[in-house]
Amino acid sequence: MIPFTRSEEGVAKLFSGYIRYLEAERHSSKYTIRNYTQDLRHFLKFLSTENVATLDMVDRHLLRRYIASLQEQGFEKSSVSRKLSAIRSFYNYLVQLNLLSVNPILVISAPKLDKRLPAFLSSDEVIRLLDMPDTATPKGQRDKAILEILYASGLRVSEIASLNLGNMNLETREILVWGKGSKERMTLIGEPAAAAINLYLREGRRQLLGNSKGDALFINRYGRRLSQRSIQKAISRYAIAAGIDKRVFPHMMRHSFATHLLDGGADLRVVQELLGHANLSTTQIYTHVTQSRIRKVYLSAHPRAKSEAE
Repeated sequence: MIPFTRSEEGVAKLFSGYIRYLEAERHSSKYTIRNYTQDLRHFLKFLSTENVATLDMVDRHLLRRYIASLQEQGFEKSSVSRKLSAIRSFYNYLVQLNLLSVNPILVISAPKLDKRLPAFLSSDEVIRLLDMPDTATPKGQRDKAILEILYASGLRVSEIASLNLGNMNLETREILVWGKGSKERMTLIGEPAAAAINLYLREGRRQLLGNSKGDALFINRYGRRLSQRSIQKAISRYAIAAGIDKRVFPHMMRHSFATHLLDGGADLRVVQELLGHANLSTTQIYTHVTQSRIRKVYLSAHPRAKSEAE
């Protein structure tokens, strides 16, 4: 029996061990850990309302009631799926500790997610965005370098924020990246991105750094590592200033990178490698984007693409 309502101390011990497991063995990001922690606390609260006294009393019937309660509360399918992932991961941890013999959530299927094509920017929108930072200022030089790297490499915002000086090789225009699960990969940048980084390193970074010391590539005005949140906010501001009529976020630059590569004839496997996707199926969603664009252009351009009734 694994008590949780009877012993808060026992739950706290299990939770702290699970968090250490996510950090040390799964190499999960702090955002994944934060979300999983919130999701698990939500689940434990539900168990308490159901008068479930021990974690090994959870079965498929109770899990289905939990899913139904989430749907009644108006949770999106993606949120339900994430909560189930958190519970599945936690119970896998308990099985590894031999506290349980089987994971009860393995028999439960997550709700089928609606297929959404990733949002991306057009080439013209990307150029307008890249031209927005004022490169006469240290902050503008830094932001220009960030935008150029995002579009040139398709890096995640977390990967951008964690870059150190030693990750860059501007002679070969290569960046060594530690991606999801602490997997190492090499990605490439073009000449415009390399030039923007060079300018930032020669001038902007030195001024922002001042008397401080550190290896972080992108730093704030206090000389400390720039946060992901600061990068997100800066991109949003530049997009508004550029007159882009859509919500722009860092991952949209990654989507644009992949879509434009495939539009230009790049091999899907190459794009997979550059993005750091473990599975090709994750990359294949971008082929749906390009196919939908082809269809849209065909229907609007070909004189016999539409029926006379249309």
